[in-house]
Amino acid sequence: MEQDDPDEALTELRERRLGALELLQVAAGSGLAAYAVWALLLQPGFRRVPLRLQVLAAHKCGLRPAVGYELNPWLVGLARLHAWRAGCAGSVSYHREDLWKASLRDCHNVCVFLAPSVLPLLESKLQVELPEGARVVSGRFPLPTWRPVAVVGEGLDRVWAYDIHNGGPAGPAAPAPSSTSVPRAPDPQAG
Repeated sequence: MEQDDPDEALTELRERRLGALELLQVAAGSGLAAYAVWALLLQPGFRRVPLRLQVLAAHKCGLRPAVGYELNPWLVGLARLHAWRAGCAGSVSYHREDLWKASLRDCHNVCVFLAPSVLPLLESKLQVELPEGARVVSGRFPLPTWRPVAVVGEGLDRVWAYDIHNGGPAGPAAPAPSSTSVPRAPDPQAG
């Protein structure tokens, strides 16, 4: 067997034209690489989010303003596309901004969909920043120390609603999962 010189083999590959089979292999390899990036990095963010937590759904329920915060640019783009397709692009906004740096002082309705590990930190942020009478809706995972005023849905579609009173969460023990509507618009008579 004859040993090929690496430089000679590289020169031969550069001079050679790709045939149909080689082009098909390059296309298939590129497609497989794109799918791997999708599956590992992007797809987890596209998992089904409970409808009541989507900014677009909040807007359709009459909650104004409807603003979403997300760091993933692909998810922001997808959300804007959905808003445009629903005819709400002018009245719903999505910001590629860190929720932890955004001020929530003027928010009366907050929907969150975060991992359980950050929910204790979120409780502190919400308690400090949200005004009296604000409502917080948490999807998939409940806030660890707050008592919900409503629980809606089952399994992955379950959401918990919390009301802010006197600078902190308050409410009776959690009602049955068959509770009705979670979103609520702020009282127009309030200050």
